[in-house]
Amino acid sequence: MHATLSDVIADTAHNSIEAGASRVLVEIEEDGKFFKVTIDDNGKGMDEDVLKRAFNPFYTEAGKHDKRKVGLGLPILKQLCDATDGSVSLKSEKGVGTRLEYSFSAGHIDLPPLGNLVETVVSLFNFPGEFELVFTHRKGSEEYSIARSELAEAVGGLETIDGLMMAREFLASQEEALG
Repeated sequence: MHATLSDVIADTAHNSIEAGASRVLVEIEEDGKFFKVTIDDNGKGMDEDVLKRAFNPFYTEAGKHDKRKVGLGLPILKQLCDATDGSVSLKSEKGVGTRLEYSFSAGHIDLPPLGNLVETVVSLFNFPGEFELVFTHRKGSEEYSIARSELAEAVGGLETIDGLMMAREFLASQEEALG
């Protein structure tokens, strides 16, 4: 089980990056009733057979993990959604991409804390590879959105400590502005 919602977001967004997506959209929406996450990518996608088995804890895509035979990310996500009166939806098309939507009841007693969302987003932006990741966080009527390329350009790159520190400061200011 993940300790925080940020861990869940990192795990599910990382799947898109691993799937070879050149574009990943991560959207969080908090409306007071639900905490909703949408991850949409143009990665390799899944065929019908893989899609049917995606939530099976005893299945993982061949070649995805060298040393293990199971994939627990989506089954654990489904369990958490069910336990917190939320929902999960997975749509995918081979060669086109994948859209994962999940939500949790915001006031549910079993909902894990948010955790360090700023660190999660900085880590996702800093993942190696050629991809654009756009992160949007909406809370009530307020929102912000930032693309990996925009942030990297604004801070002079995400490869240095100075760039990473400025990225953290910027994202923290945006989160603080949301309230």
